[in-house]
Amino acid sequence: MTARAEYIAAYTRHVGLPVGTVLDAGCGLGLLRDPLMRALPRASYVGLEFSEYLCRRYGWTQGSLTDFRARPFDLVICYDVLQYLDDRSASAALANLAKLCRGVLYFSALTLRDWAENADRRRTDRNVWMRSATWYRRRLARHFRQVGGGFWIRRDAPLLPWELETAE
Repeated sequence: MTARAEYIAAYTRHVGLPVGTVLDAGCGLGLLRDPLMRALPRASYVGLEFSEYLCRRYGWTQGSLTDFRARPFDLVICYDVLQYLDDRSASAALANLAKLCRGVLYFSALTLRDWAENADRRRTDRNVWMRSATWYRRRLARHFRQVGGGFWIRRDAPLLPWELETAE
């Protein structure tokens, strides 16, 4: 998680995003929180989690990404969460990400191809909704520009990656 946090922080610095607020959507145990706060020491962190137990235990904000409302965050992280939602809920969550993010989104989800070619099936949860990467990309592209490496920039954000640094 330290490497992932440093990667995320480095990318936000690279595109010139001053990160004051971070939403970790579906934060689970919050393993990303401490290394991310070390990498982004001026940022405030909100961990959003559906599990009431985890919220009580770790102090996260309890809610669902499908309908969570808050002021937009500079950086939103949604890592390996949406494969646990059915198509309708996942679509609603992706639309809500656009409302919650005003800068950079770091997004990842297990895809059909990942399951077939990349996942360690002994350690990867198979009780999920398998979708193609295209399914996610189409919905994210309505509000974000894909820049590669799991990063998406909000279309109306004043962040300008160079053309060859994008995936479009």
